[in-house]
Amino acid sequence: MFMALSRRRFITLAAAAAGVSLVAGLTQARFRPVRWQGTALGAPASIQLYATDENQAYAALRAASAELARLEAVLSLYRPDSALAILNRAGWLEDAPPDLIAVIEHALTLARISDGVYDPTVQPVWQLYYQHFMADNPDPAGPSAEALADALSRVDWRAVQLDPTARRIAFSRPGMALTLNSGAQGYITDRVTDVLRAHDFERMLVDMGEPRALAAKPDGTAWRIGIANPADPSRSVATLEVVDQAVATSGGYGTLFDAAGAFTHLIDPRTGRTAPALLGVSVVADTASQADGLATALLLAAPERRQTILRAGGGRQALYVTPQGVVETVHA
Repeated sequence: MFMALSRRRFITLAAAAAGVSLVAGLTQARFRPVRWQGTALGAPASIQLYATDENQAYAALRAASAELARLEAVLSLYRPDSALAILNRAGWLEDAPPDLIAVIEHALTLARISDGVYDPTVQPVWQLYYQHFMADNPDPAGPSAEALADALSRVDWRAVQLDPTARRIAFSRPGMALTLNSGAQGYITDRVTDVLRAHDFERMLVDMGEPRALAAKPDGTAWRIGIANPADPSRSVATLEVVDQAVATSGGYGTLFDAAGAFTHLIDPRTGRTAPALLGVSVVADTASQADGLATALLLAAPERRQTILRAGGGRQALYVTPQGVVETVHA
């Protein structure tokens, strides 16, 4: 039984305030660096901002933490009481929370513009791989062709019935389920950013699974986000300087189902095959919601479709990284 779980994205944050939390030693006369660390949807999360008032900073971080907790109760795939989990169990949901509707709407739009390369209904196939490799002495060749075909028969983004006005969501086939892992983290990042801005903060790096930078640091420099090598996530092969933008990364190496790395958590919804372990793509966009889903879609997309999907999804650029440290950039 094997399953190597690690953070889906391998982005190293190289912000000047990293590791600092309300301490003396200011680099600027008016601003004090503040850092919050926690988890969001089971992944490490952090907030870095600059404040001139400690009490204001603590109040803002408490509000941000409350917003994170509220959204996890809606979007978590693993909390049995979340709105998403209830939808997946029942196959329908009345009075759906507006946040769930918003994330699903965005996911279905991305499925449409990518021609189904991105499909949030791929969860039955993910569950098949998970159950197969978590069993004792699993076949290293993966699930059987019959089991894979059965799971794929329940994957089709067009079978999601969404009525935002009536706040109703339903699946048109039994056994369907949604995964919003490529989208929910970016959405939460954006909503937490909104909360902090409402508390009058504007210089920040918010990372609820995907980082978003607001404004420059007090010294006028950009936030620096390092893109890691899939073969060695401790090494950065490229560095992005980001202001008022977000970055999201997808790579099969984030979760390996087997020790050989032949099966990863990123699944092509058209074939059921998984993405290569040692390939990553990072997407830069204006918001984390845009960047998050695009990263998964672009990892699975054919090279000739990458620019079209990136542009249609609101992305600015995509950086593809190989184990050899080669970076290929696609611009919108």
